[in-house]
Amino acid sequence: MGNASSTNKISAQDKAILDMKNQRDKLHQYQRRITVLTSRETAIAKEMLSKGDKPRALLALRRKKYQESLLTKTDAQLEQLEKLTSSVEFALVQKDVVFGLQQGTNVLNEIHKEMGGIEHVEKLMGDTADAIAYQQDEDEVEDELDALEAEALGAPLPSAPTVELPNVPTAELATEKAKERAKARQRGREEREEEQAAMLA
Repeated sequence: MGNASSTNKISAQDKAILDMKNQRDKLHQYQRRITVLTSRETAIAKEMLSKGDKPRALLALRRKKYQESLLTKTDAQLEQLEKLTSSVEFALVQKDVVFGLQQGTNVLNEIHKEMGGIEHVEKLMGDTADAIAYQQDEDEVEDELDALEAEALGAPLPSAPTVELPNVPTAELATEKAKERAKARQRGREEREEEQAAMLA
């Protein structure tokens, strides 16, 4: 079944090009034959002249002249066939190029449709940039809060009674809290990045 459809495709334009090329080849063969004949007629004319048979020499030269006119006509036909074959082949190539461009445009349209158009992509990019900027601001605010807490824990209490208490490792507590906050921030950042990546996919 596949062969039948491919035969149908070949038969239309390709057969016309093939016919023109066959005709061109036949004309080339004909040209070669005429060239051989004109050379032969010249030889006959010389031979007849050497024998003193002027009328036959003249006849041979007339035949040669006629064959040369056929050769000129064949050249013109060949040139026309070459142009025609080139035009048809060029038109087919153009058709293929136009078809290829059309296919490319269709694919691009499909991609744009799936992506929601360029405006949608730009909005997503803008949202992502805003989210990254917000995340950076949030990190800076939390770092500042950690610094204030550490400072507050390191400072003496304003109206504490003068009772001897054991030393509390405040710096370690502040460091642990800061580490926990940093981990929580990192987890939050990763979750947001995964959500953004899922939105863009």
